[in-house]
Amino acid sequence: MAFLKVKLQFFADEKTEKATPKKRQDSRKKGQVAKSTDVNTAVILLFVFFFLWFFGGTLLGTTLSNLMKHVFQTYLLLELTPKSFEMMFVELTMEAAVVLLPIMLVAMIAGIFSSYVQVGPMLTTDPLKMKLSKLDPIKGFKRIFSVRAIVELLKSLLKISFAGVVVFLIIWFNLEDVMLLSQKSVIEGFATIAQLAALMSVAVAILLLFLSVPDYLYQRYDHEKQIKMSKKDIKDEHKNMEGDPRIKSKRKQKQMEMAMQRMMQEVPNADVVITNPTHYAIALKYDEEKSDAPIIVAKGVDYVAQKIKRVADENHIVMVENKPLARALHSQAEIGDQVPEDLFKAVAEVLAYVYRLKNKQVN
Repeated sequence: MAFLKVKLQFFADEKTEKATPKKRQDSRKKGQVAKSTDVNTAVILLFVFFFLWFFGGTLLGTTLSNLMKHVFQTYLLLELTPKSFEMMFVELTMEAAVVLLPIMLVAMIAGIFSSYVQVGPMLTTDPLKMKLSKLDPIKGFKRIFSVRAIVELLKSLLKISFAGVVVFLIIWFNLEDVMLLSQKSVIEGFATIAQLAALMSVAVAILLLFLSVPDYLYQRYDHEKQIKMSKKDIKDEHKNMEGDPRIKSKRKQKQMEMAMQRMMQEVPNADVVITNPTHYAIALKYDEEKSDAPIIVAKGVDYVAQKIKRVADENHIVMVENKPLARALHSQAEIGDQVPEDLFKAVAEVLAYVYRLKNKQVN
């Protein structure tokens, strides 16, 4: 018997169910989403290398040429003093910023774009929080020798192998240009090397982008596996949601709004509205084919009563002031109930008055 209980408990705790929307939302708030870093790396490299291919000659060539001229024509003739050193440091820093800032901006845009494509708009600081569990050596050892670590190792070896093959093929097909570098001028040689480097970089970036697609699919599969829930988890989540005071309050408010809307839709069909006249309002409808006594289709006090009277006035429903009857109907019956027997006579007198009034208006 004990073994059977343990077995049932094991199956109850086994994570076999897909994650609920709330579980997915909670995981997303913690930064736990299906995201491939390979996609980010490939897109960033592709954007940066394309940028260098199209604008690198102008950006690097002109800047480096001017910088070298300035160094040999000015800096080498200066006397080395703290002030001159500071001046050179500031100028070189500004020149480096002119070259690096556009590249860093392109890389940042590419990183944001690749992350947005994968997970959509998301901003969370939860992964940045300090967690002592991350310093646990036992958990760290398990992560190093886990299935995920083995997959990452195989991915890295695969990427290195393919990238090496691509670089080898590009050099092989341009081997003649490489062999002739010694016979070219410095500018021509630099241009050839830059062209080959750009070609190899873009080719490797495109390769990595293709290789990142199966990695992204694997990350989605692994993420779905990580956030799976057991049947017990789903039941507990449902209980927690049901017991949440905020959710209960919102649900109750929504139900009241819907009930109010339905009630107001019935007021135009009423035969009479009995008022207090300011604090109570009860709308009655009598259909002898459907019921033996008039039915209360709407009732309310204060604000609701004023709203009932306003709707009745807009639809030309007769309103009769009868304080005792209004209070009695409000306290003794609910919406949808028939008028209590002890109030039949008083209600009948009101309805008779309404019918006589309607007949006069018709005649």
